[in-house]
Amino acid sequence: MRIGMGFDVHRLVTDRELWLCGVKLEHEKGLLGHSDADVAIHALCDAILGAACLRDIGFHFPDTDSRYKGIDSCKLLAEVMRLIREKGYELGNCDITICAERPKINPHIPDMQLRLAQCMGCDVSQVSIKATTTEKLGFTGREEGIAAYAVALLL
Repeated sequence: MRIGMGFDVHRLVTDRELWLCGVKLEHEKGLLGHSDADVAIHALCDAILGAACLRDIGFHFPDTDSRYKGIDSCKLLAEVMRLIREKGYELGNCDITICAERPKINPHIPDMQLRLAQCMGCDVSQVSIKATTTEKLGFTGREEGIAAYAVALLL
């Protein structure tokens, strides 16, 4: 068994779509980034890559590479899964925490779990997603950005 941890943050801006865990959420702001800026998937990719000792998402999908401009982060996650399977690993489970004041994440969690399970080729029971606020403290509390933490167990 191997354990990995990931963290990511993206700034909230106008004129961008908000994608979290592969699901588009209605919100007046979206996350800024080279790809679709899905902060939760990026943290998950880092957790999985870290567990397999395969560096991080920026190493495999640099923001200087035009192939990844605007890319659906589910495609990045699917590639991460291919990389770890190539090394003989399978996902045991993963656990993601999304830190945001708004929009409310909880109503979307079942759809998010299903989408991530589809992207990773695993069972929904292997994907845990939680949401929290930071009680209006810090950049997430001021709604300047969204942060996500993830851990992954590889077998």
